[in-house]
Amino acid sequence: MKHSPNSPILLTSSLHVDEARKAISQLVNELIEESKAIGDLADIETVSLDQAINRILANDLLSPIDVPAADNSAMDGYAFDSTCLGVSDATVSLKIMGTAFAGKPYEGKINPGKCLKIMTGAVMPAGCDTVIPQEFTSTQTETQIEFPQNQLKPGENRRLRGEDLQEGKPAISAGRLLRPSDLGLAASLGISTLIVKRKLKVAILSSGDELRSLDQPLDAGSIYDSNRYSLTGLLNRLNLEIIDCGIVRDDPASLKKAFIDAATKADVLISSGGVSVGEADFTKQIMQELGDVGFWKIAMRPGRPMAFGILKPVAGKSPARKTLFFGLPGNPVAVMVTFYQFVRSALLQLNGANQTEPPITQAISEAAIRKKPGRTEFQRAILGRNADGRPSVRLTGSQGAGILRSMSEANCFVILAHDQGNIAAGDWVDVALFDGLL
Repeated sequence: MKHSPNSPILLTSSLHVDEARKAISQLVNELIEESKAIGDLADIETVSLDQAINRILANDLLSPIDVPAADNSAMDGYAFDSTCLGVSDATVSLKIMGTAFAGKPYEGKINPGKCLKIMTGAVMPAGCDTVIPQEFTSTQTETQIEFPQNQLKPGENRRLRGEDLQEGKPAISAGRLLRPSDLGLAASLGISTLIVKRKLKVAILSSGDELRSLDQPLDAGSIYDSNRYSLTGLLNRLNLEIIDCGIVRDDPASLKKAFIDAATKADVLISSGGVSVGEADFTKQIMQELGDVGFWKIAMRPGRPMAFGILKPVAGKSPARKTLFFGLPGNPVAVMVTFYQFVRSALLQLNGANQTEPPITQAISEAAIRKKPGRTEFQRAILGRNADGRPSVRLTGSQGAGILRSMSEANCFVILAHDQGNIAAGDWVDVALFDGLL
């Protein structure tokens, strides 16, 4: 690999967040290229619309029809021949010949000097090329309307056939992470099924002697394992197949067996815990024994320690393909932050998505935020609006890596760049929403 996770640079120095993203993206691309000979990642399936949410579209979806299917009115008003329009304020008087409704086209032609009352979406009648909104007319009776000659331009308020989509042209491009609006678009074209990439199989496990399952009592020094539930929720948002490998104790044999078992079943393995400096040296040894895995220090807060790489093909896995691996920190908040910043994009990329990064917006910070240059920080926050109606953001209190409440109450990250210093109240800051509306 050109930029292997085992490189001494990655092992001994703190990576910039952008450098980590580039290294991950490069390795994912290499894994995709290697898998082409096998073809497994390229597998596709046909699903119904109600099962297609958050799946990756495998091929361009071609429109079987023109949309709209005919010239139609963009609003309620009166359709007429625009040859009567001009640049003066002289009055145009038109005789009303009838009414056209959506789904009930008017039969016949409207001659110059006459008009047709028309509803939004109704097919434009023969002889008409313009619609004047009814509120723009100065005089309305049951048989006649009047308006100034210069009130509008020829062709206004008319939607042309094929203006939105043309028959045979892509309605949705391959690689789209399908959203509710995409499903609605497909349905509007009369399409009931979509061809999508197969679901990635993602194995998750937590490591640590202190961890307990939810059905176990807590003894001194133990905690409930929350990370697998957070990861399950994050992965379900991407509609992936999840393989829960449970809790693994801090001993070499158990960890090695768990990693081999997971690699046999999954395309991707995500573990949490055991990646900090000084934590169980055998963890590093086992992971590097099973593949090409580097332990990184990333210049970010929270989530500084992280492992990433690939696990070699294991006996019994069909096809015999490498497994992408992420070793996330053990702190609950750091797990979610590193997932959002690195894992989510890599999973989408591996699954063939053409857009993998969440959109960034900006908002006004309601309060001062302390920040040291030299690391990227992801502060948990709530995005809203201030008294002036402008977007504003406030932190959710204490930002410790173990305070899961800071994530539970938040709807976004405030992203403070690597070289950025302290933020004053009223400064504009970058914001990434956890979830999109569409």
